[in-house]
Amino acid sequence: MKRCWFCALALAVLVLLSRTVSAQEKHTPSIDESLSLQSIRSPMISPDGRFVAYRVTETDWKNDDFVSQIWLVNLATGANFQLTRGKHAPGAAEWSPDGRWLAFVAEREPSAIEPLAEAKKEEQKAEKSTSDGSGGDKPAAQQIWLISPEGGEAFELTKSPTDVGDFAWSKDSRFIALRANPPETKASKDRKEKYGDFSVYEKDYDQNQIWLVDVSAALRNFLPVDAKQVTFDLSLNVNSLAWSPDSTRIAFSASPNPLLAYGGDEDIYLLDLTKNNAVKKIVALPGPDGSPVFSPDGKQLGFSTALGQPYYYYANGHIAVVDLDAVVVKPASTPADVRDLTLKFDEDAQPIDWGPDGIYFAALERTNAHAFRVDPRSLAIHRITAPDAFFLGGVSFTKDFTTMAFTAADAEHLGELYVSPVSHFSPRQLTDMTAQVKGWDLGTTELVAWKSQDGAPIEGVLHKPSGYDPSKKYPLLVMIHGGPTGVSQPTLFASGYAYPVPIFLAEGALVLEPNYRGSAGYGLAFRALNVRNLGVGDMWDVMSGVDSLIAKGMVDPSRLGSMGWSEGGYISAFLTTHTDRFKAISVGAGISDWMTYYVNTDITPFTRQYLHATPWDDPAIYAQTSPITTIKQAKTPTLIQQGSNDKRVPVPNSYELYRGLQDEGVPSRLIFYMGFGHGVNKPKARRALLESNLDWFNHYIWGQEFPKDSPLFGSSESTPSKGPS
Repeated sequence: MKRCWFCALALAVLVLLSRTVSAQEKHTPSIDESLSLQSIRSPMISPDGRFVAYRVTETDWKNDDFVSQIWLVNLATGANFQLTRGKHAPGAAEWSPDGRWLAFVAEREPSAIEPLAEAKKEEQKAEKSTSDGSGGDKPAAQQIWLISPEGGEAFELTKSPTDVGDFAWSKDSRFIALRANPPETKASKDRKEKYGDFSVYEKDYDQNQIWLVDVSAALRNFLPVDAKQVTFDLSLNVNSLAWSPDSTRIAFSASPNPLLAYGGDEDIYLLDLTKNNAVKKIVALPGPDGSPVFSPDGKQLGFSTALGQPYYYYANGHIAVVDLDAVVVKPASTPADVRDLTLKFDEDAQPIDWGPDGIYFAALERTNAHAFRVDPRSLAIHRITAPDAFFLGGVSFTKDFTTMAFTAADAEHLGELYVSPVSHFSPRQLTDMTAQVKGWDLGTTELVAWKSQDGAPIEGVLHKPSGYDPSKKYPLLVMIHGGPTGVSQPTLFASGYAYPVPIFLAEGALVLEPNYRGSAGYGLAFRALNVRNLGVGDMWDVMSGVDSLIAKGMVDPSRLGSMGWSEGGYISAFLTTHTDRFKAISVGAGISDWMTYYVNTDITPFTRQYLHATPWDDPAIYAQTSPITTIKQAKTPTLIQQGSNDKRVPVPNSYELYRGLQDEGVPSRLIFYMGFGHGVNKPKARRALLESNLDWFNHYIWGQEFPKDSPLFGSSESTPSKGPS
């Protein structure tokens, strides 16, 4: 790939040298090595452009956790240093507009050198003992802390009785607006005392409200202050916040409750601090409206919206604008009441910020990810990142929008931190995370394309082992992304989440990641190709990709495997019950029965939108797209894995698939990772995931015996090498 956009010649030479490590010096990374990779995200450039804060995630094997801490780089000197420490990762973080402070949410003890720190600790402990009967053992609520980029200890800003969520600084740096739940009511405490702890489904929840913190008051003595509650409508759950340029108003989005199934009812409100904290609804379009952002003059509000589209789960998200003088009088309740800025942009547009020359947003272009700017007057859209093959992570801008900080990856680099002028994109690299894999054998990666059964054009990412020989035929493992609106990208390291791709490559396999119909990045029409066609069309795309590689003479058709998590797990389950061409399949948190899914999931609208029906309206489409319907056709050995507390794809789906496979005599194994939800986010459990999949495919694709200590087997099994029944 041409790397002309690197401006530092010395850096380019170092990168070239790092690529010349001989094959003899490289090694295949172990599962633990892969899990121990550090990564970066969430770049936050200071308003004056002097510093960039960012997060580094590392693996804490001792405490079994992935911990992200905030780091800081001085752009003048290039010095990087760690800003936060401790076993608890900080939450939301944001620079004060004057650049003096970086605020972050954290659960931590006051600094020992902080004035009255020990007295405060004892006071807080006593308060907890009195208020909740815990004897002070209950963890302290997450608070906002402030730290100076010039050095020194962080100090606690807030005394919130409940955990602080995210927050936003006022533009004059005097106040912080935060989201938090009100304290537990006496009625709630009395109910627990009388009846014990129980929950009424979809009726028991806490509602985030807005609280205001006077930062200037806290800075007088460098002691935490109470936050003042400024919204009190418990029929609303506040989701996101934005301050007006004059620091007198707060725009916020809110839904009727925090349940994901009701996110489609999200609207936008305006809180006026100069009018006794009056709140008015200003955007009430059908479907979700969120992420408000003020224009620089404070007269308009931009926001993300579904524009009233009924099937917003797969439709394009738009950026629209309203005139605040008009909507304060009469809320925008129809698409005609707003100006759509991205009508001609055929992808999801996610607003970032509103600068003097337009609204900046992020979006996908096929497998690439970029930053764009739209002019609210002309509607002209300009892409500001390059080259075409670019994989943008997070991005932020200085106060004057002349400089941007961002993370990005490519086929030669892990995610790295960069800064660039906005007007002429010329990135300067600030980190070298890629040095971690300098001696690793990661094979090669390329984009491939084919036609599906119905003629739809499909792309995929193909990973080849080092020393690939075009005269040989290789085993093929298909790794299917989730979503369905995810996308696989041709980056340097295919972590595979639960699937040890580098080891598969080293053992002599090709790995194909198909961007099947419904994947993001290819426009609305492509994203809608699996509507009322889930599983069926997806299988066309996967199998046509497999057949295209077989036709090229690259693949041994007798050694095929498939794996995937979430929607990728569903498609793998569909393959299990619809074809016998695979030797092994792994289903991660996948759907087996859409009706079972519909009545259990926390995102119920998903199924109604993709199938355009409920199970009671059209049981035939639910049966047609459910793997369990054709369970009697299943022959492929299938591994099923899932978190025991998964609410996104509830565990009855795994039980149903497993019992059906067992009844049909198909070799199968069901493993639950205890306490986890839809994602398995602890290193030791991830190790178990990866090792189980490695052992499964090693056995069925390469004919290896199961290791006696494989996590595939229960502690009561005496002869695990015989394999699962």
